[in-house]
Amino acid sequence: MTTTGTDVTGPLPDDWTLPRLGRVNTEWFTSGKLLVQTCNQCGTRQHPPEEICHHCGSMDLGHTELGPNGTVHSFTVAHYAVNRALADAVPYAVVLVTLDDDPSIRIIGNVLDADPGEVHIGMPVTATWVERTDENGSVQLIQWVSR
Repeated sequence: MTTTGTDVTGPLPDDWTLPRLGRVNTEWFTSGKLLVQTCNQCGTRQHPPEEICHHCGSMDLGHTELGPNGTVHSFTVAHYAVNRALADAVPYAVVLVTLDDDPSIRIIGNVLDADPGEVHIGMPVTATWVERTDENGSVQLIQWVSR
């Protein structure tokens, strides 16, 4: 496991099912950067990555790297493990973060370094990536740390 800016791994157990990589999402899950999908025709940025631009319908899509800072837009604290594999992790905070570089982009993740009771709307956070590997390869999962 590797992380950027923190040594904590978050609530996901090591054997958690990882996303399957494909043409649309590989850059997002392997770069360890905030590479947001961008339409090469109209310039619209979108997340999560999709097959076509949600603004103009173009399939000519690339990526733009955005800075790692954002603000908690919304959050929830999980007190009940909806999956047995998460039983040792509760309570944990799941946040929806608005990116400073593009407020139209919001990204979900866990806050790794704050007590769930301290997480609040407006809290400044920075992206970090936790590397996970399974039989299909390695992915970088975006998480958040307070700043």
